[in-house]
Amino acid sequence: MNDLLAPLLTPEGRALLDEVRGTDPAQELAVATRLRREHPAELVSAALGQALLRQRAVAKFGAGDAERMFFTPDGVEQSTRASVAAYRARRFQELGVTSVADLCCGIGGDAVALARAGIRVLAVDRDPLTAAVARANAEALGLDGLIEVREADVTEVDVSAYDAVFVDPARRGGQSGGAARSVSMRGGGRATGGRIFDPEAYSPPLSWAVQAAARAPHAALKVAPGIPHEAVPDTAEAEWISDGGDVKEAVLWFGTEPGLVRATLLPGPRTLRSRGLPNPPVRPVGRFLHEPDGAVIRAHLVAEVADELGGGLVDETIAYVTADEARTTPYASAYEITDQFPFNIKKLKALLREREVGILTVKKRGSAVAPEELRKKVKPHGPNAATVFLTRVAGHPAMLVGHPLGE
Repeated sequence: MNDLLAPLLTPEGRALLDEVRGTDPAQELAVATRLRREHPAELVSAALGQALLRQRAVAKFGAGDAERMFFTPDGVEQSTRASVAAYRARRFQELGVTSVADLCCGIGGDAVALARAGIRVLAVDRDPLTAAVARANAEALGLDGLIEVREADVTEVDVSAYDAVFVDPARRGGQSGGAARSVSMRGGGRATGGRIFDPEAYSPPLSWAVQAAARAPHAALKVAPGIPHEAVPDTAEAEWISDGGDVKEAVLWFGTEPGLVRATLLPGPRTLRSRGLPNPPVRPVGRFLHEPDGAVIRAHLVAEVADELGGGLVDETIAYVTADEARTTPYASAYEITDQFPFNIKKLKALLREREVGILTVKKRGSAVAPEELRKKVKPHGPNAATVFLTRVAGHPAMLVGHPLGE
C-alpha cells in the first residue's frame, strides 16, 4: 500500500504535485490527458487525486500546510481540525508535558500540533499507508526531528517513557486501530462505514483507552461529541469543544480535574466550567432569547448559561434560554424577540409579508418542520431580515420571531 504514496515522494512526483496544484476538478480529465503524455499514468492519477485531497484539507489545515501535506480520503475526513489540535497541544504544554505517545495517530494532524508546541511525539498507527502518510507529513513540515512515526499495534506499545498519552480511536465502521483508514490516495474516496456511537465499539474500545491513560501521568482521549455522560469515567475530566460554533469533539482528560465538565469555544479559547447547578426553571418567553453554543449543550451546561443571563427555559426539554434583560454571554447567541404565537404557518406568512421580510433565517429545536419546507410555504420577499424559531413553549409548538441582538 505504501506504493500508492512512494511515487509522490520522488523528485518527479513532487514536481508533478506542484504542477497540478489547484487543479479545477472539472478540468481533471483534460489535465490528466495532457500530463500522461510525459508521465506514467498511475503517477498522474495519484498526483491529481492528492491535489483534490489537498483542496479539501484547506478547511481543516489552512492553505499553507494543506499544500505541503499528504492525505488519504479518510485522513481528510477524520483528522482533527488544526485549530482544535493546537488548543489541545497548548493544554498539554500547560500541564508541563514534554513528550506524548500519540496512539492511533492517523495522518499525523495532532502529532504536528504537539510538535509545534515543542513536545516530542511518538506517533503510532498500525495501518501501513496511514503511518507512511504521517511520516511524510512530519518531514514535509520540518517536524521529523520531534515526531517519530511507528507502524505498530497500539495495544502493544510501551508508553512508560512518555509524560502523556493521547488516543484517537476509530469511530467509523470498517476502520481498525486508528483515526484514518484508507487503501486509496484518490481524492474521490469516501470514509468507509458509518459513525459508531457505542464507545466500546471504537477501535480500540474506550475501556482499553482508559487503561492506556492510566499508564502515564496525563492523558487525553478523543471521543465522539455524542458520548453519553454516563459513559465518562469518574476519574476523567470531560471537555466538549466547538470551533466557530460547530461542535468538533469531546475529550476525556486524565491527570487534571476528575469529575469536571467543561465546554470550550474556539477561537478564544473561552471555557465554561460546570458548577453543579440544578436545571433552570421554565418561564414565559421574555424579550430576549439565547441559543447556547453546541458545546455548552453537549456538556449539559445550559444551567450555567441561564444563571449568567438571569434567565430560564422556554420548555423543560428545549435548550433555549429566555430573559427580560439584554445581557450577553460568549457561550450563547442572543436574539431580541418581537413576536410569539402558537405554530401557525399562515400567520407567520402574513407577518413576514407585512414586514417585507425577504431574508429569513429559520432555527429549530423540538420541531419536526424542515427549514426549507417552511421557506417554501411562507415565500419570503422583501428587503428586510428576520429570524424565526420553530420550537416548543411550555410543551406546545410555537413560533418566535426576532433578530440577532444589536441588529
